[in-house]
Amino acid sequence: MDLSLPEQRLLVYQTVVPMRWGDMDAMGHVNNTLYFRYMEIARMDWMEQMLAQATRAGEAPPPGQGPVVVNAFCNFLRELRYPGSVLVRLYAANPGRSSFDTFYELARDDQPDEVFASGGAKVVWIDHAQRRSVPLPTALRQALAPA
Repeated sequence: MDLSLPEQRLLVYQTVVPMRWGDMDAMGHVNNTLYFRYMEIARMDWMEQMLAQATRAGEAPPPGQGPVVVNAFCNFLRELRYPGSVLVRLYAANPGRSSFDTFYELARDDQPDEVFASGGAKVVWIDHAQRRSVPLPTALRQALAPA
């Protein structure tokens, strides 16, 4: 199965997430489930910042709408070990009417050029009450457009 990151992608955000001692598993490295958490932290921080800017500009999405992840994957390339911090690079690609793809590279903050894991998640914008997809908010669509 090919779970590689596409060449055509836009770097939209990066953040540093501290590893916690409790993130380790019995093998002495960060538990695999935490890689998905690091991706989630970057994705939600980016969306919250972007939507806060849209709200200040009077372009907030309607209440009751938001993102859901419909699938996710992770390629575990090297183990992360505590202590340290994870540099998460978030890329976006393939915006559609109501969805877009996100891709991630996880590196140590002190080794930014060495990718320890890569992954992705498809995000769909939905109306929570209707449980149906709705068009992406304008601010989000603009953030996904190449400059």
